[in-house]
Amino acid sequence: MKHPPRPVRIAALAALITVMAGCGSATAEPAGSTSAGPKLAVVATTPEVADFVRNIGGDDVAVTQIIKPNVDPHDYEPTPADLQAIASAKLVVKNGVGLEEWLDRTIESAGFTGTVVDSSQDVTLREGGHHEEEGAEHAEEEGEEHDPHIWHDPRNAKLMVTNIQKGLAAAEPAKAETFAKNLATYSAELDKLDADNTAAWAKIGKADRKLVTNHDAFGYYIARYDLEFVGSVIPSLDTSAELSAAQLTDLVAKIKATGTKAIFAESSLPPKTAEAIAQQAGVKVVAGEDALFGDSLGAPGSPEGTYLGAERHNTQVIVDALAG
Repeated sequence: MKHPPRPVRIAALAALITVMAGCGSATAEPAGSTSAGPKLAVVATTPEVADFVRNIGGDDVAVTQIIKPNVDPHDYEPTPADLQAIASAKLVVKNGVGLEEWLDRTIESAGFTGTVVDSSQDVTLREGGHHEEEGAEHAEEEGEEHDPHIWHDPRNAKLMVTNIQKGLAAAEPAKAETFAKNLATYSAELDKLDADNTAAWAKIGKADRKLVTNHDAFGYYIARYDLEFVGSVIPSLDTSAELSAAQLTDLVAKIKATGTKAIFAESSLPPKTAEAIAQQAGVKVVAGEDALFGDSLGAPGSPEGTYLGAERHNTQVIVDALAG
């Protein structure tokens, strides 16, 4: 069955908000909360951004996370509950850089009157993905595109949480001091993550720092830790493209020529094509529980269910595979 165009679907969902409004708020206080009084209702788009808001807001915010773990954010379809949550929120926090293409229409349909915080403010963006960098003609046809996967560099994550802290403080001035303290604590953890990553990569020789992933999601990580991008199974910053037969042959040849040791699958994408390419190239594919978190985080309550845990997982998995 053919789906109606997305703007029509969002408008149809908006019509349900009035009916659903009588069912209660979409934001709930976190279990075990000790904060007195009403909490600041915040909608966060992605798992990473939601985790940042929880760390900076603490018990003083009630966070509704739109995109659940292992759901592709590039082609998300809002639900009636999403619209209701946005309509009821005081603050919406997004990753930005065009990752949430659906958000502006959804906000308009929800009748949201609060503030939108773009956590990507002041981040130095990569212009296009690796594939666009390799083909100037393609880049001209597609126009300028920025890589939205900014959180994979912990220094960018520090800027993101700073933007979030400013947004929370503006929305809830009485809690500004608490948010500032939370920011200082969490920023120190991000510094440690960056230092630990740097130390882990110091043990891997330059010749072995070659990366092939499901899609081009790790550009900021690659630049931060001085790795070499060999290629990706999906030749794009998002997940909508597919390798042509010629591109597949070229990727296999490049893996062999560069001595790349592994292809890394991602938690939110099926590993089937990666496994087929790995078999042709004669290298291992890292998948299953060891799959990387490219666009998502792990299950809630698991170590990888937080930004810090997911990033530690990624570094350990990649370093272990390339050191073998």
